[in-house]
Parts: sequence; C-alpha cells; structure tokens
Amino acid sequence: MRRLRKNEKIRALLKEHNVNKNDLIYPIFVHEKNKIEEIPSMPGQYRYPLSEVRDISKEVEDSGIPGILIFGIPEKKDEFGTEAYKTEGIVQSAVKTIKNTTDLLVITDICLCQYTSHGHCGIVSEGKIKNDDTLKLLGKIALSHANAGADIVAPSDMMDGRIGAIRKELDENSFEDILIMSYAAKFLSSFYGPFRDAAHSAPTFGDRRTYQMNTANILEALREVELDIKEGADIVMVKPALSYLDVIFRVKEKFGLPTAAYNVSGEYSMIKAASKMGWIDEKKVMEEILLSIKRAGADIIISYFALEYASL
Repeated sequence: MRRLRKNEKIRALLKEHNVNKNDLIYPIFVHEKNKIEEIPSMPGQYRYPLSEVRDISKEVEDSGIPGILIFGIPEKKDEFGTEAYKTEGIVQSAVKTIKNTTDLLVITDICLCQYTSHGHCGIVSEGKIKNDDTLKLLGKIALSHANAGADIVAPSDMMDGRIGAIRKELDENSFEDILIMSYAAKFLSSFYGPFRDAAHSAPTFGDRRTYQMNTANILEALREVELDIKEGADIVMVKPALSYLDVIFRVKEKFGLPTAAYNVSGEYSMIKAASKMGWIDEKKVMEEILLSIKRAGADIIISYFALEYASL
C-alpha cells in the first residue's frame, strides 16, 4: 500500500475524488440598503446592495464558478411576507441584474422567513404554521423569480407538498424548463446561527421543529427526498453537510438523482474562528471539508468558501 503513496505524482494519479470549480455554487445576501455590510458572524461575507450585485456576480463568474444562490433581505416585513413575491422585489431585481451582466446560473431561495414579521417559513395562524395556505405563496414566489429570469428555484421552507405546488405553478405559466432544487432533507440544525444573523431571519417565537427535520432521523430524510422526487424535484439537497455526510451518501446511493449539499454558515464560521485563533490551517481544512462532501456523493456543493477555493 505504501508503494501507491510513495511520491506526489503517484498520489495524484491515484486520487479517487476531486472538487473542481464546476461543483461549486456561491451564496450571496442582497439587501435594500445602499451600502455593503460585513456580516460579523461570517468573516469575509457581506450583505450587498443592488448597486454592488453586478460586481460580486462578475467576480464569481470570473473565478470559474458556474452559479450563484441569492438570498434577499427586504426592508419591510409583514405577516404574509408580501415582499417575497413583488415583481420588483429585492431578489427579483438582483436576478435581472445578474442575468443582464453575466452568464451565471442563477438560483433563488424560495422561503418566507426573511420576509415575515414573525420569522417563520410559512403563514402563521393562532401560533401554528398553515401548511396548505403557505403553498400558494411559495408558488407565487417561484413564479416571480422565474419571470425575473432565474434558472433554478430552490424551496427551503420544508412545507409538505411544496414541490408539487411550485411545479404546477411554473408549468401552468409556461416555465416547464425551470429546474427545482429542493431542500429535500433540511434538518433542524444548530449550524444555521450565523445565517439567521446574516439574513435577519430568526423566528420571533417558538422554533421550526414542526417543519424542519429531527437531526436523529435518516429514514425520515429518505422519505422526504422520495416525496420531493415524486412531486417533480430535479435536484435534491441535504442541509447541513458536515454532520450529515451519511445522509448525503444514502440519498445519492438510493435515488441517483443530482444531489446538492449545503456547507452552511456555522460550518464556515467555525473554521474562520479557529483559523483566526491559529488552531488550524484554514486552507487545508477548507479543502478537506469540501472533499469530504464530494466524497460522500454530492454533485453540487453550496459553500461560502467557493470563491476562496476557486482562487486556489
């Protein structure tokens, strides 16, 4: 076995997996303020005003990364998240800017949590999430993103039946070619903390246990993925990535569908913090983590490290 590892050329020749730029998607936050804001809990990540979207998207394109995932942060919020499906909303405007200036694949997050005054991913009535009422709004959001020019819509809300509802809305409005990348197995994770800070999307009461998955359950994850595939998902996602490599593996092995994994904010921020303290080699740890996600079976890796990795 050691003969197979004796020098760099042999090791490179026999390398079984590799992460390249085409595997990566870079997520960005776009807000309605007129300045760039650094996100304290996510060093190196920013909230971009619309005036800066062109520059960051060009940077992503020039790096060789094929696509960008947009999260919108509106100034106004209400009980029903009406800013989420406005024709000239923050995400819709960002999509148009990116499509007018680059050839990037544009993916849009479909959810209500950034847009609702209560911070939940669906309509709330008497303290409970109204699943079926929420589906109508998710369809409206997806349609507005498609009209703006999005290539892929990515519902992250975890409402039952959302993929079927979105697919129906898109198809009935002649958007049969728009892909759906479903957050199919999205766990109730503690690794989302920095994202909620970045997107101002923490719930004002309760938590998301009734719609995000129990971190202990893998068979439930497989059922969720299967349901989304039956409803019309083109790509399925596991989120987070690092603590759920076994889920990524099982999903890819069982279904064989294009599989994405989200290397989430908490995973990113822990590495940045440890690197700042001098406890780890950030570059090597970043490479090892992305490789582990790829090795588990992910075809697509959504990561805040994408630009840094591409620059190497």
